[in-house]
Amino acid sequence: MKPTIIIGGGIVGLFTAYFLQKEGIKVHIIDQGDMQVNCSTGNAGMIVPSHIIPLAAPGMISKGISWMFSSKSPFYIHPRLDAKLLKWCYQFYKSANAEHVARSVPVLKNLSLLSKALYQEFRNEHPDSRIGLQEKGLMMIYQTEAIEKEEIEFAHLANAHGLQADVLTPEDIRTFEPNLEVKARGAVRFPGDAHLDPGKLYAFLISYLQEKGVKFLPNTEVLGFEKSGSSVKAIVTDKDNIEAEKIILCGGSWTGELANMLNFNLPMMGGKGYSFIQENKPEILQASILTEMKVAVSPYGNQIRFGGTMEIAGINQKINLNRVKGIFESINRYYPAFEAKFPEENKIWKGLRPCSPDGLPYIGFAPGYSNVLVNSGHSMMGISLAPASGKIISELHQQKDTTLELKGFEVGRYM
Repeated sequence: MKPTIIIGGGIVGLFTAYFLQKEGIKVHIIDQGDMQVNCSTGNAGMIVPSHIIPLAAPGMISKGISWMFSSKSPFYIHPRLDAKLLKWCYQFYKSANAEHVARSVPVLKNLSLLSKALYQEFRNEHPDSRIGLQEKGLMMIYQTEAIEKEEIEFAHLANAHGLQADVLTPEDIRTFEPNLEVKARGAVRFPGDAHLDPGKLYAFLISYLQEKGVKFLPNTEVLGFEKSGSSVKAIVTDKDNIEAEKIILCGGSWTGELANMLNFNLPMMGGKGYSFIQENKPEILQASILTEMKVAVSPYGNQIRFGGTMEIAGINQKINLNRVKGIFESINRYYPAFEAKFPEENKIWKGLRPCSPDGLPYIGFAPGYSNVLVNSGHSMMGISLAPASGKIISELHQQKDTTLELKGFEVGRYM
């Protein structure tokens, strides 16, 4: 029996394999890298049903233009003459409106809530996984009047959609962070959010899937496809041709290139982010986002990860130390007593988040193909949305009714 081939061994590809093997499907995973360190291993590890507004939202254009002039800003599009980038930016501009947000909120919320429930099931099914799932909520900390207004408006929107959001005073914040001063005007806390250790989750899934018979083919580059009518018969790689029953594109920021090989349009840009780990002294307890600087704070006991920035830079993987400095300088801006130390360059993690122009993932069958599916474009929400999108892909693979409606996530929406 020919296997189902997943192209891309990030967290989305692994969770897709996880749910397929539960259905008894023979699965192989191809990845162009060594599957040791990638976009899935060093991010903030946040599971955030609260994140119901896509990246393409009103205000992002004006903010993006102002941030363009700072190399330490949270969001940056590297200016260059590149037809693919210009087209992506135009599509982003067209999506950054209130109507798009209104359509996106319910579908993102439902996908996120399904993912959180699946994480809870996963933890209960694998108590030995040690993924560090902490259901302690997420605190959005702000220092300025302008951002306070935005966050409180968003809290009202979240509550209107059934997601609890609590507005906190500086005194309230102290109850969640008793060990050190938090310099803030206030915060909005989402008690339904959670976080985990992404590296431990990734390592556990690889080990578990190997035990279940999933075959891994790292350091394997896809060069093309052997097609016959509306189906793909084999994948052409730099090592061999691999026959496949079905193919699932989970290639992250490179999924657009795979789609080009199959002659359909899938706009995608890599959004580079950085993170680093510090000793957690004095101990920060609450997972948070430092909203003015868009820096994520993920505590794991005696260690803590700080991460952020969204640098639209194609597939350029070089470390921009100025952007890391932007993350680092925000730490003492919000936590004056925290003993922050600038990381050595070899301790800085970087990853390319796969960004669609409208901020929504692509989930479903590829246009024009009966045996090719796509599960990609999750932007900063890869960890958060991977279980839900993996489960839905497994349902489509098995021709079952999907747990959620896929309106908004259509793969061919830019055809």
